Amino acid sequence: MKKPSYTAFEYIYRDASNYKAFGTILATGEMTQANIIKLIDCFEDYNLFVAEQVGIPVLYEQLYQYSDGPTDDDHVYHEFLLCRTATMKEVRTLSLWGSTQDLLATFQKAKGQWNLMLSPHADPYGW
Repeated sequence: MKKPSYTAFEYIYRDASNYKAFGTILATGEMTQANIIKLIDCFEDYNLFVAEQVGIPVLYEQLYQYSDGPTDDDHVYHEFLLCRTATMKEVRTLSLWGSTQDLLATFQKAKGQWNLMLSPHADPYGW
């Protein structure tokens, strides 16, 4: 019987002052190179996405502890870093997001239609 495989999707939130918060979600299955290319094709400017739109946990709240909440440096985008095989520790400790196929399909649905207004940091006036 083949051992199940898991993929770690790593991402980051970096505010305008370059303060960073890192995150990883766990997906079942292997993310092939071909699917990683398809995934990258979905992002805004090669690696940016609106976490709220694709059901990925937001990371900007991790930075609020240093500023007592949102600041003018906050914005709507998270950044994709990479997909890789998950470690056994990650498999044991991370909550399962879904499958790699579901992850890809979710991003493909958002491709070219990123809704910035889903983020609390959206500027309704576009300034």
